[in-house]
Amino acid sequence: MNKRMKRQPTLPGVILLEEFLIPLGISQSAFARHIGWTQPKVNEIVTGKRGVTPETAMVFADALNTTPQFWLNLQLAVDLWRAQQKHKSVKKLAGIA
Repeated sequence: MNKRMKRQPTLPGVILLEEFLIPLGISQSAFARHIGWTQPKVNEIVTGKRGVTPETAMVFADALNTTPQFWLNLQLAVDLWRAQQKHKSVKKLAGIA
């Protein structure tokens, strides 16, 4: 994929906050207590300082009635975008179409 996206995909933590916590009227602290985490850990995800791991994705899926794949796909989009910003293209191998 040679064309780079100009805008970073939305962080999973922003989706967590804007599409789940705010509409449900749940604070980061209340959500953290519900899932057995600390508020700073949840906040690090919300602010993008911490990514979503497979384990995180399973916890979010359980608590929010989504799938782990939903959260991992959000994180993958961000990770891939960030990698593309740094990527230096290499020549294709001879014989590759």
